[in-house]
Amino acid sequence: MNKEDIKPLEELLDEVRDIDGFPIADDEDILKLSDPPYYTACPNPYINDFIKKHGTPYDPETDDYEIKPFVGDVSEGKTDPVYMAHTYHTKVPHKAIEKFIEHYTEKNDIIFDGFCGSGMTGVAAQNLNRNIILSDLAPAATFISYNFNKKSTNNIQKIANQIIEKTYDECKWLYETTSKEKSNQMSLNDELESGEIQYVIWSDIYRCPYCEQEYVFWDEAVNSETKTVKKKFECPHCNAEIKKRNSEPVIETKLDSALGKEVQQTKQIPVYIDYKYKGNRYNKKPDEDDLDLIEKINSREIPEWFPANEMPDGDNTIQPKKSNGFTHVHHFFTKRNLWVLSELFNNIEQSNLNTSQKNSVKLYFTSIIQRASKLFRWNKNQAGPLTGTLYVASMYFETSIFSLLRNKSHIFNSIDINNYNNLLTTQSITDFNNIESNSIDYIFTDPPFGDNLMYSELNYIWESWLKVFTNNETEAIVNKTQNKELEEYTYLMTEGFKEMYKILKPNRWMTVVFHNSKAKVWNAIQESITRAGFIIAQVSTLDKKQGSFKQVTTAGSVKNDLVINAYKPKKEFEDKFLKNAGEGLEADFVKEQLKHLPVEANIERTEQMLYSKMLAHYVENGFKIKYDANNFYKLLHDNFVELDGYWFLDDQAEEYSEWKSSLKLNEIEDIKKGNQVLFVVDEKSALTWINNFLDEPKDYGEIYTSYEQIATQTDDKIPELRELLDQNFILEDGKYRRPKTRKERESIEKSRTKNLERAWKKLLDRAKNGSRKIKNIRKEALIHGFTKCYQQENYEDIVTVADRLYKSTLESSGDILDFVDIARMKTE
Repeated sequence: MNKEDIKPLEELLDEVRDIDGFPIADDEDILKLSDPPYYTACPNPYINDFIKKHGTPYDPETDDYEIKPFVGDVSEGKTDPVYMAHTYHTKVPHKAIEKFIEHYTEKNDIIFDGFCGSGMTGVAAQNLNRNIILSDLAPAATFISYNFNKKSTNNIQKIANQIIEKTYDECKWLYETTSKEKSNQMSLNDELESGEIQYVIWSDIYRCPYCEQEYVFWDEAVNSETKTVKKKFECPHCNAEIKKRNSEPVIETKLDSALGKEVQQTKQIPVYIDYKYKGNRYNKKPDEDDLDLIEKINSREIPEWFPANEMPDGDNTIQPKKSNGFTHVHHFFTKRNLWVLSELFNNIEQSNLNTSQKNSVKLYFTSIIQRASKLFRWNKNQAGPLTGTLYVASMYFETSIFSLLRNKSHIFNSIDINNYNNLLTTQSITDFNNIESNSIDYIFTDPPFGDNLMYSELNYIWESWLKVFTNNETEAIVNKTQNKELEEYTYLMTEGFKEMYKILKPNRWMTVVFHNSKAKVWNAIQESITRAGFIIAQVSTLDKKQGSFKQVTTAGSVKNDLVINAYKPKKEFEDKFLKNAGEGLEADFVKEQLKHLPVEANIERTEQMLYSKMLAHYVENGFKIKYDANNFYKLLHDNFVELDGYWFLDDQAEEYSEWKSSLKLNEIEDIKKGNQVLFVVDEKSALTWINNFLDEPKDYGEIYTSYEQIATQTDDKIPELRELLDQNFILEDGKYRRPKTRKERESIEKSRTKNLERAWKKLLDRAKNGSRKIKNIRKEALIHGFTKCYQQENYEDIVTVADRLYKSTLESSGDILDFVDIARMKTE
């Protein structure tokens, strides 16, 4: 795809204007930022041309792709220059991603990332000579990604330095300060020499709650020797012992010339200057000359354009608006830094560079924006913006723009990317009509996770400079201001994964990195993936402390960063199920799932997980459920091989035995201890852990000691450990063991089914005869009852019980939600 061979983007805008996520901007600004065909700050109309040139069409007759999910440890590599060059709200280091791409794909395959963020998936793919299509709703994200992934521009460092030096010559006077070292040695005939400010610390002014006099927070609360903040300190006026939280910030009214009106903001003054003089660093308290310079800057108009957009209403913008009076973008900068940024940006725009070169220099610009703003808080141990927020602290850094640029220049100089074929598009995951179906070889993506981060709000300052803004209508987040709760988040994620399912080739893999500590959001993401048609085969945890992905998990491991590996079933598998409505194909489903699992010890091979997956697949597709937990065990026993509580195909059983014989002693012990289950958060994970732990008979005390270490608080009414053991395992000679024979296993399951049935009937009776919401639910009994009602097409009872449950209970399990959604659809 050569630029000269393509139709101009200006002529194609109307073709993509109705695609979800088309940004909020004038066409002129979209075209100005874009570098077609490789990057468009709107939905990219050249994607299918890219696929046609670089991809391999899917042919079910010749396709022989057979890959198991990735198993292994992966180093993060957070100190790599590419990772450090430009901040973004979440990142997976590209060196970690490379391991997945290398495992799932071959050279020249096409990789896709629908939540590309800063583009690390692209860097990873290109380093391995893979083609990459990157997409994000946020123009700020695709802009950063494009710059990291595009073909290198010759002499860009030299070009950037020329623009920076020009700006320095024009603006260096704004950072001049009198050197106290020179002043102390001056005679009357000496000429005054200036130091160059590196940074200034500003402090809020507060009012004492007792005498109501103003005091400078830095002067009273910060220990001048240790640079630590005191929790209690004395008022300099009345000597009363006070705390920050008991004091009110002083609000001042001042003229905002950019808005042409007065504004009310927290009162702040400079308290500390770090500067450079003749190659050495010094510090001082701002003197009269420093204050005069600030007054001089504040009294003048900035000669060039800068963004003065009003900050959007949002969950993250509340704090700076209410606490600081920062209602517009320019309020997040001191006037001095805003002046220099404005001059620098104007010099980039007025240069004779082409679009690609200008954008490369703009990447330097956007890379320093956060640290150039008042978000750069002062803190002895954690200096810097508070990640994932727009929080403005009581004390912040005003860092010299030129100091920031010099530091970034060193990092950018160290970047070495093996640029390959790549393409960027700015659009929503909910609409990939501009991407051909069954065309992508692998998807790696790191989606939004509930209410953790408000991307459109956090990107707003960047996008104000770029003049192209996120269209947040389909932004998949939980956000009160946008009236999006978990239900809306789940819906948008489901629609997005459906689109990814559509463009992915059959029998191929999608890897989803997920960060959230809330079980309901973890369940929502699993639910979205499953509803889209994917089948989850492997879930691993990312150990940030040890810098590796560990191949251990349970569905409840929500306190770790998770890596979900899911596959799109083969077309013939899908067609067969749809044609027969799943009837008589339960064993086929299990076989397909086992084929996609690694032969190593894997929780997905346990009876509980296989049944849960089959149940979800059948309910999602509206198929009849023939099996309960008891006869599902018979199905497994009649068709597959069980080893150590895991189920295998015949040929896999031998591979598993070979793998197990190669393990070291400590690795075997981990499996014996049930260490594949990190947290017990429900009855299913409890039983899975116990089953793994009982590799040999153990007494109650030993089981209890280990169980307590991994059991976590939950709203699931899990039976006591002793009850779980008595009902599901065999007590023999004072020790508990796994059932050995089919007869033992069937007897236990029969008894468990009766127990769950009794619990379900009590729950149903409470729902029918009570009026209050029901809490303390035994979820396994609830799922048992819902399964039975679904089999009998008794959807009314499902809805009756669901209406009496708390919303948090419904959201805590994808299995529960599946039944309720189907039942409501059927009854309505």
